[in-house]
Amino acid sequence: MSSTENKQVVLDFYAAGARGDMDGCLALLTDDIVWTNIGTTPVSGTYRGKQALVEQLLGPLFAQLKAGLSTDVQNLIAEADMVVAQTTGTAETTSGVPYNNAYCQVMRIRDGKIAEVTEYFDTELAASVLSFG
Repeated sequence: MSSTENKQVVLDFYAAGARGDMDGCLALLTDDIVWTNIGTTPVSGTYRGKQALVEQLLGPLFAQLKAGLSTDVQNLIAEADMVVAQTTGTAETTSGVPYNNAYCQVMRIRDGKIAEVTEYFDTELAASVLSFG
């Protein structure tokens, strides 16, 4: 796929998220997705496969948010099978605490789907606002 097509995969992923379409988001991930959140926060670590991603990261994370996470894409940069997205996310926890973070996600696209993600974010904010137990 071209860099332009790979960027479109990423844009489609964020558009599905904006619609609240989790199935649409998951359809754009390979079954063997490897998603790594950097740092030592409660949400940091490497999640291998869709099931692990949903059960260990997305489910617990979104359970803490009133209405999900609204993502705004500031910049997309693509070369070969890699796409880098600079984004901001806006959310509120179920206890009313704002969770507004900045992200840089480095993604590898394979066969029209996102196969790998390394996500960089404000880890101090995540650790202070989110809790996993």
